[in-house]
Amino acid sequence: MVFETERLILRSWEEADAADLYRYASDPQVGPFAGWPVHTSVDNSLETIRGVLSEPETYAVIPKSVGHAVGSIGLMIGHASHLDIPETEGEIGYWIGVPFWGKGLIPEAVEEIIRHAFEDLRLDKIWCVYYDGNIKSQRVQEKCGFVYHHTNKDRPVSLLGEVRTEHITCLTKERWKSS
Repeated sequence: MVFETERLILRSWEEADAADLYRYASDPQVGPFAGWPVHTSVDNSLETIRGVLSEPETYAVIPKSVGHAVGSIGLMIGHASHLDIPETEGEIGYWIGVPFWGKGLIPEAVEEIIRHAFEDLRLDKIWCVYYDGNIKSQRVQEKCGFVYHHTNKDRPVSLLGEVRTEHITCLTKERWKSS
């Protein structure tokens, strides 16, 4: 499936995206804030595309102005989420390369995935998580209509071997329709 917004194309990741993925995922300002390690090589990025980024409802974020993948967004439905949610709910996760921070691209992508989740997939609620101190991710969620739900302290971040505090937000279909 391919989605198009005013400034973005959201499409499935392809193996040919490995060098672009590495370009942005090798920056230490990106992955660790999202809970995953810095990519160490193009081959490492290719493995990630073949594994994690090949999951259903996972999309490369491609600004039309640059024409290549600069980030990722995914919707994990029901048991695919790390949250304990029913199959009628989903969790959105996202990241974007540093040169594209502050340009409103991720909120634009999130809004399209929200639309897809509620209109096409007919989900009832969408969840989102940000780690303590990740103000950029918190702002994206607030901008897109998510409201604070609860905080989990001392949550293991297995890919980094750390323990963090995570903040959970949610957006109901009713709230989205009324905005």
